[in-house]
Amino acid sequence: MLAGPTIRAALFLGFALICATWLFAGYYFTRRMADLETRAASISERYMLSQELLTTVRSQVLVGSVYVRDALLDSDRGNAEEYRAKLEEAYRAADQALQHYVPIVDTQTERDRVARLRADIDDFRHTVLDVLATDSSRWPIEARTLLRHQIMPKRESVIRVTDEAQALNRSAFVEQENEIASLYRATQRWLWGTFGAAVFVSLGIALLAATYVGRLEDRVQSQRVKEAENARDLQRLSMKLISVQEEERRVIARELHDEVGQALTAIKVELAVAQRAIDAAGGPAHVLQDARSISEGVLHTVRDLSHLLHPALLDDLGLIAAVESYLKGFGKRHGLRVDLLQERMDQRLQQETEAAAFRIVQEALTNVARHAHATSCRVYLQRLIHTVLVTVEDDGIGFDASPNVANLRAGLGLIGIRERVALLGGTLRLESAPGKGTRITVELPARSRAAVPEPGEAEPAGQVAHAAVHEVLGG
Repeated sequence: MLAGPTIRAALFLGFALICATWLFAGYYFTRRMADLETRAASISERYMLSQELLTTVRSQVLVGSVYVRDALLDSDRGNAEEYRAKLEEAYRAADQALQHYVPIVDTQTERDRVARLRADIDDFRHTVLDVLATDSSRWPIEARTLLRHQIMPKRESVIRVTDEAQALNRSAFVEQENEIASLYRATQRWLWGTFGAAVFVSLGIALLAATYVGRLEDRVQSQRVKEAENARDLQRLSMKLISVQEEERRVIARELHDEVGQALTAIKVELAVAQRAIDAAGGPAHVLQDARSISEGVLHTVRDLSHLLHPALLDDLGLIAAVESYLKGFGKRHGLRVDLLQERMDQRLQQETEAAAFRIVQEALTNVARHAHATSCRVYLQRLIHTVLVTVEDDGIGFDASPNVANLRAGLGLIGIRERVALLGGTLRLESAPGKGTRITVELPARSRAAVPEPGEAEPAGQVAHAAVHEVLGG
């Protein structure tokens, strides 16, 4: 009995391991690439947002300086409050942008730069408000001086800090992009390495599975060879058993016919002589009639048993004569009309083929008598080029001949027929249906008796039977 997984289980396990290896490699690579893409998208988004916020701060500071310039140059002094409100609005927009600003590289230097930018913007706001708080009548005269010496330096300081922050963000963004590109290259190298390892592992798994499957196939093949040898041994043993059985039947039939039959014949003759002596002495007539009738009946019974065991006609005159004689007795015993048809059966067949054909007819007719409830049947023997056909059909009740039902209904007779057919390498076909009778067709290999060794060249039948019995009994 084979131990371990079967061939199908080994192949399935190997395939499952290969698929698991590739799925793991694909999943890991996909997740790694997704992480890199998420990181790259996050860095790009933070960079765009930080640059946009710094641009907003820069633009609001520029707008504020424009408002201051317009206020200083405006001849209508009543618009000073309106300019002051616009300045406050620009300052709030710049301060709000700074509150949302998150540097790409969150270092202490970057935080100090943001704090300085916030301080410069506050200084710029206070400076602008202080300028707008001076005497507005002197604005047209001092506008150039105020703008050049107070407003412009503060504005340039704010713009310089925003430029530095933007430059730092750009350098950080480039550095992050380079790092991501390096990670991409490392991931690609890892991918090729992983795929190479997966291929190597897959080949190893396939090799192990193939090796194991090869071993299983060798073991299965060896088991099949052993089973075939055992089947051949059983077939040879069955053939020898059948030969022994036929030889024993032949011996018993000969003994019944020769010994017992002759003894009964002698008893019958002696009874006839005694009856004549009694008649001559004037004794009662027919005093031994019952004994003579009994001996006559026993003699016929012995002859019938001898014929049933092994008809002498089968050895002397051949298959057709033996079957004809058997059919006559069978029809009388069971009240059936039995017809025999034969075609090209003039030449004698091998002894085992004739014996098998006769036993097949005998078993088939026995089944007809027991189960078919038929009124007539027909036996057809036909010689072909290399085979002989034996057909037995009846008009009985029939049965379901489907394989499953037929196997369940098969009795010893049908089993015996199949065994004899299998031993000679023939074929058996069973055809039947409820209410439509039954037909058994057997095709046996046929060789003429002239093609086999002469009786003088072969071992005597008794020696063959004795050797077969000796082998069957194991000694």
